[in-house]
Amino acid sequence: MKETFMNQEKLAKLQAQMCIGGKGTARRKKKVVHRTATADDKKLQFSLKKLGVNISGIEEVNMFTKQGTVIHFNNPKIQASLAANAFTITGHTETKQLTEMLPSILNQLDADSLTSLRRLAEALPNLWMEKHHLLLERIMMMKFQILCRILIRLLRMRQSELINV
Repeated sequence: MKETFMNQEKLAKLQAQMCIGGKGTARRKKKVVHRTATADDKKLQFSLKKLGVNISGIEEVNMFTKQGTVIHFNNPKIQASLAANAFTITGHTETKQLTEMLPSILNQLDADSLTSLRRLAEALPNLWMEKHHLLLERIMMMKFQILCRILIRLLRMRQSELINV
Protein backbone atom coordinates (compact mmCIF):
# COMPACT_ATOMS: atom_id res chain seq x y z
CA MET A 1 0.00 0.00 0.00
CA LYS A 2 1.25 3.35 -1.00
CA GLU A 3 0.98 6.30 1.38
CA THR A 4 0.44 9.74 -0.05
CA PHE A 5 1.49 12.82 1.77
CA MET A 6 -0.35 16.06 1.01
CA ASN A 7 1.00 19.48 1.50
CA GLN A 8 -0.54 20.90 4.72
CA GLU A 9 -0.90 24.39 3.23
CA LYS A 10 -2.75 23.04 0.22
CA LEU A 11 -5.05 21.01 2.49
CA ALA A 12 -5.90 24.09 4.61
CA LYS A 13 -6.65 26.06 1.44
CA LEU A 14 -9.05 23.37 0.22
CA GLN A 15 -10.82 23.26 3.60
CA ALA A 16 -11.23 27.05 3.59
CA GLN A 17 -13.05 26.83 0.27
CA MET A 18 -15.74 24.64 1.87
CA CYS A 19 -17.11 27.65 3.82
CA ILE A 20 -20.60 28.81 2.93
CA GLY A 21 -20.54 31.53 0.33
CA GLY A 22 -17.11 30.68 -0.95
CA LYS A 23 -16.08 29.98 -4.51
CA GLY A 24 -18.12 27.27 -6.15
CA THR A 25 -21.00 27.10 -3.65
CA ALA A 26 -24.53 26.46 -4.85
CA ARG A 27 -26.75 29.44 -5.46
CA ARG A 28 -29.95 30.10 -3.60
CA LYS A 29 -33.02 28.70 -5.30
CA LYS A 30 -35.41 31.42 -4.08
CA LYS A 31 -34.75 34.96 -2.96
CA VAL A 32 -36.50 35.79 0.32
CA VAL A 33 -38.13 39.21 0.24
CA HIS A 34 -38.27 40.90 3.65
CA ARG A 35 -41.31 43.09 4.13
CA THR A 36 -41.10 46.27 6.10
CA ALA A 37 -43.77 47.64 8.42
CA THR A 38 -44.43 50.51 6.02
CA ALA A 39 -45.39 48.07 3.27
CA ASP A 40 -47.88 46.37 5.59
CA ASP A 41 -49.20 49.77 6.68
CA LYS A 42 -49.71 50.80 3.05
CA LYS A 43 -51.64 47.60 2.36
CA LEU A 44 -53.85 48.22 5.39
CA GLN A 45 -54.49 51.83 4.35
CA PHE A 46 -55.35 50.73 0.83
CA SER A 47 -57.79 48.08 2.09
CA LEU A 48 -59.49 50.56 4.42
CA LYS A 49 -59.70 53.13 1.64
CA LYS A 50 -61.32 50.53 -0.61
CA LEU A 51 -63.98 49.93 2.06
CA GLY A 52 -64.72 53.67 2.26
CA VAL A 53 -64.34 54.05 6.01
CA ASN A 54 -62.66 57.47 6.27
CA ILE A 55 -63.99 59.85 8.95
CA SER A 56 -63.12 63.52 8.56
CA GLY A 57 -63.47 66.57 10.78
CA ILE A 58 -61.74 65.24 13.91
CA GLU A 59 -59.12 67.67 15.21
CA GLU A 60 -57.60 65.68 18.07
CA VAL A 61 -57.74 62.33 19.83
CA ASN A 62 -56.73 61.84 23.46
CA MET A 63 -56.25 58.39 24.99
CA PHE A 64 -56.01 58.30 28.78
CA THR A 65 -53.80 55.67 30.43
CA LYS A 66 -53.97 54.29 33.95
CA GLN A 67 -50.58 55.84 34.76
CA GLY A 68 -52.01 59.34 34.40
CA THR A 69 -50.51 60.05 31.00
CA VAL A 70 -52.32 61.03 27.83
CA ILE A 71 -51.53 59.76 24.33
CA HIS A 72 -52.34 62.80 22.19
CA PHE A 73 -52.95 62.70 18.42
CA ASN A 74 -53.08 66.11 16.73
CA ASN A 75 -55.05 66.14 13.42
CA PRO A 76 -55.29 62.34 13.16
CA LYS A 77 -56.60 60.33 10.25
CA ILE A 78 -59.46 58.18 11.52
CA GLN A 79 -61.05 55.27 9.73
CA ALA A 80 -63.85 53.06 11.04
CA SER A 81 -65.84 50.11 9.82
CA LEU A 82 -68.83 49.49 12.07
CA ALA A 83 -69.69 46.23 10.33
CA ALA A 84 -66.22 44.84 11.04
CA ASN A 85 -65.99 46.64 14.43
CA ALA A 86 -62.62 48.04 13.35
CA PHE A 87 -61.24 51.50 14.10
CA THR A 88 -57.86 52.92 13.13
CA ILE A 89 -56.26 56.14 14.31
CA THR A 90 -53.07 57.18 12.53
CA GLY A 91 -50.91 60.25 12.83
CA HIS A 92 -48.21 61.86 14.93
CA THR A 93 -48.47 60.97 18.63
CA GLU A 94 -47.17 62.63 21.75
CA THR A 95 -47.24 61.14 25.24
CA LYS A 96 -47.93 63.91 27.74
CA GLN A 97 -48.70 64.21 31.42
CA LEU A 98 -52.29 64.97 32.37
CA THR A 99 -51.23 68.26 33.94
CA GLU A 100 -49.66 69.48 30.67
CA MET A 101 -52.99 69.29 28.86
CA LEU A 102 -55.14 70.65 31.68
CA PRO A 103 -56.99 73.70 30.40
CA SER A 104 -58.22 72.13 27.18
CA ILE A 105 -58.82 68.62 28.48
CA LEU A 106 -61.15 69.23 31.44
CA ASN A 107 -64.35 68.56 29.48
CA GLN A 108 -62.99 65.14 28.41
CA LEU A 109 -62.19 63.84 31.91
CA ASP A 110 -64.36 61.27 33.65
CA ALA A 111 -65.10 61.15 37.40
CA ASP A 112 -62.09 58.96 38.25
CA SER A 113 -59.69 61.25 36.40
CA LEU A 114 -61.15 64.32 38.11
CA THR A 115 -60.71 62.80 41.57
CA SER A 116 -57.12 61.79 40.81
CA LEU A 117 -56.50 65.29 39.48
CA ARG A 118 -57.95 66.79 42.67
CA ARG A 119 -55.67 64.56 44.78
CA LEU A 120 -52.70 65.63 42.69
CA ALA A 121 -53.56 69.31 43.17
CA GLU A 122 -53.86 68.81 46.93
CA ALA A 123 -50.55 66.95 47.11
CA LEU A 124 -48.54 69.46 45.04
CA PRO A 125 -47.75 71.92 47.87
CA ASN A 126 -46.65 69.06 50.13
CA LEU A 127 -44.50 67.58 47.37
CA TRP A 128 -42.88 70.95 46.76
CA MET A 129 -42.17 71.38 50.47
CA GLU A 130 -40.66 67.89 50.71
CA LYS A 131 -38.57 68.38 47.60
CA HIS A 132 -37.27 71.80 48.59
CA HIS A 133 -37.05 71.23 52.34
CA LEU A 134 -33.24 71.45 52.39
CA LEU A 135 -33.30 74.56 50.22
CA LEU A 136 -35.78 76.24 52.55
CA GLU A 137 -33.70 75.19 55.53
CA ARG A 138 -30.59 76.79 53.99
CA ILE A 139 -32.47 80.00 53.24
CA MET A 140 -33.69 80.20 56.82
CA MET A 141 -30.14 79.57 58.07
CA MET A 142 -28.78 82.31 55.81
CA LYS A 143 -31.45 84.73 57.02
CA PHE A 144 -30.55 83.87 60.60
CA GLN A 145 -26.84 84.45 59.90
CA ILE A 146 -27.57 87.80 58.24
CA LEU A 147 -29.73 88.87 61.18
CA CYS A 148 -26.96 87.84 63.59
CA ARG A 149 -24.40 89.91 61.66
CA ILE A 150 -26.68 92.94 61.66
CA LEU A 151 -27.29 92.55 65.39
CA ILE A 152 -23.55 92.26 66.09
CA ARG A 153 -22.87 95.42 64.05
CA LEU A 154 -25.59 97.30 65.90
CA LEU A 155 -24.17 96.18 69.24
CA ARG A 156 -20.66 97.28 68.20
CA MET A 157 -22.00 100.65 67.06
CA ARG A 158 -23.84 101.03 70.36
CA GLN A 159 -20.67 100.16 72.31
CA SER A 160 -18.59 102.63 70.30
CA GLU A 161 -21.18 105.35 70.94
CA LEU A 162 -21.09 104.62 74.66
CA ILE A 163 -17.30 104.73 74.69
CA ASN A 164 -17.13 108.00 72.71
CA VAL A 165 -19.63 109.78 74.96
